[in-house]
Amino acid sequence: MHIHEVETHSEPVPDADHTPGNKLLIGVLVIATFVMVFNETIMSVALPKLMVDLEVTASTAQWLTTGFLLTMAVVIPTTGYLFQRFTLRQVFVSAMLLFTTGTLLAATAPGFELLLVGRVIQASGTAIMLPLLMTTVLRLIPAHERGRMMGIISIVIAVAPAVGPTISGIILDSLDWRWMFWLVLPIAIVAFAIGTALIKNFTTVGTTPFDAISVVMSALAFGGIVYGLSSLGHSAEAPPVPIWISLTVGIVALLLFVLRQLSRQRSGRALLDLRPFATQTFSVGLGMTAVSMMALFGALILLPMYLQNVLGLDTLSTGLTLLPGGLLMGIMAPLVGHVYDRIGPRPLVIPGAVIISASLWLMTLLDTETSATMVVATHMMLSAGLALVMTPLMTSSLGALPRNLYSHGSAIFNTVQQLAGAAGTALFITVMTRTTDSAIAGGRTEIVSAESGIHTAFLVGAFVSLVAVAASFVVGRSVVANKSTRASGATSAPASNAEEE
Repeated sequence: MHIHEVETHSEPVPDADHTPGNKLLIGVLVIATFVMVFNETIMSVALPKLMVDLEVTASTAQWLTTGFLLTMAVVIPTTGYLFQRFTLRQVFVSAMLLFTTGTLLAATAPGFELLLVGRVIQASGTAIMLPLLMTTVLRLIPAHERGRMMGIISIVIAVAPAVGPTISGIILDSLDWRWMFWLVLPIAIVAFAIGTALIKNFTTVGTTPFDAISVVMSALAFGGIVYGLSSLGHSAEAPPVPIWISLTVGIVALLLFVLRQLSRQRSGRALLDLRPFATQTFSVGLGMTAVSMMALFGALILLPMYLQNVLGLDTLSTGLTLLPGGLLMGIMAPLVGHVYDRIGPRPLVIPGAVIISASLWLMTLLDTETSATMVVATHMMLSAGLALVMTPLMTSSLGALPRNLYSHGSAIFNTVQQLAGAAGTALFITVMTRTTDSAIAGGRTEIVSAESGIHTAFLVGAFVSLVAVAASFVVGRSVVANKSTRASGATSAPASNAEEE
């Protein structure tokens, strides 16, 4: 290994330490974003009831989740441009207005069609709010305090999807499915009102021209890939568009999109600036985050199937079994962020990656005789590993970028997370389905076949996790800000610290 200093960028942070309103604003953004991301997975448990109430098939009902994911994948890549072209207030108001309108429409929808439209409108607001939250933290919070704030953001990214099915299961146990939206609506309205009152424009609006061709390419690329992966991972029936067509169109469009962005970013006209990939800290962190999100979403889809199809638990019991892991991640994330501010990413990421891998290897041992306590313990172990990894990777990766690339880095980070979640789900489900079908064809019972399929899927996930373990040793070791800087509360902090690689 050799030691070199990474270029640092001076970044004056306006009133970062001296304006309580800044942190209050971020708190409001966190609450609003948590509610939005929670909506991403809230429908999974409700689909059986919706199929009966709205008289639709399983493949049709699945579009309430697939449509949400597709919209996220299409809108997020455009947010780098939106943050440079419009003021912070304009972007925030637009995101909250979209989400609130979509929630109201979904709650009052008389049929499936309007419910789906409401979900798509919700997703549009969510897609804008996620990178907006990250970009705001990077701009308002000095580098030596970002770990704690990014720890809170990791609650939004990782915990909200994890507890969504649990909370929706509790709601559906005694209330109508519309209450999943009615209960969210007042929270969204209050966050909308407070955020609008607190928000200030601290960014300079640019004049970058709108590139319609790049938007179309982006929609075809990310929409095609996510749709193909979602169809592969979720649909029990043949999708309207063959999977190979959507994936091929998506990959070709992605290549064309990348080429166009590279040619236009020299003149500052790119819809999504790809220069963050030139920063090693960002690229390594992004890759590890992608593997972690694959593990998270793979476990989120497989464990409920195991608990219900193999152990015979009902929906509510399944949600409660997975709740401790989600709560543990939520408790650990801010604490990990605080530790990150003192010791940097490497001492956290390496053990975190090892714990994630170890938990997935333990999940390969789950069978018909496994107790629910063992499932809770292994899921909590996975959650602990993810908590150790997510915050340091997000903070060090995005913090390594110059200030003018924050918005594009956040857009890239959130886009890759969506793709990784879809890919993880597709990988785990495909392996499980094929192994299960093969076992049934061989004369095994359905329960034994389901156990075999889930075992094989976790085995594949465990091998993939070894990639993250190897990559964790490449993560840079940030030099923590000295105590005098920490004590002075200086408003000027480096965007990235020197790193030893």
